Amino acid sequence: QVQLVESGGGLVQTGGSLRLSCVAPAAVFSLSTMSWYRQAPGKERELVAYQTTGGSIDYRSTVKGRFTISRDKAKNTVYLQMNNLMPEDTAVYYCNSRSSEEFWGQGIQVTVSS
Repeated sequence: QVQLVESGGGLVQTGGSLRLSCVAPAAVFSLSTMSWYRQAPGKERELVAYQTTGGSIDYRSTVKGRFTISRDKAKNTVYLQMNNLMPEDTAVYYCNSRSSEEFWGQGIQVTVSS
């Protein structure tokens, strides 16, 4: 059973910052594109950002300039630095790894109060 373990969520005011972390098994992390998704109540899950093993990065347009994804190979960890948070960023955030197989984290709540 592959586990992706997320941490770093919580409650923050509008304009605040949070950093999410996701630790993956080394064998998974080294071969996988690592992504962050989110799902707000009543909405579909959406891709927030991803980083490939080669370092390519992309973001959904609504978070560009505010969120930064990064990978730490030594710690088998992917991060999502979220700055200037807005109420519409409120969601459960999920870590995802994808290579020949796909795995998900359990999800972590991020709540931005207005």
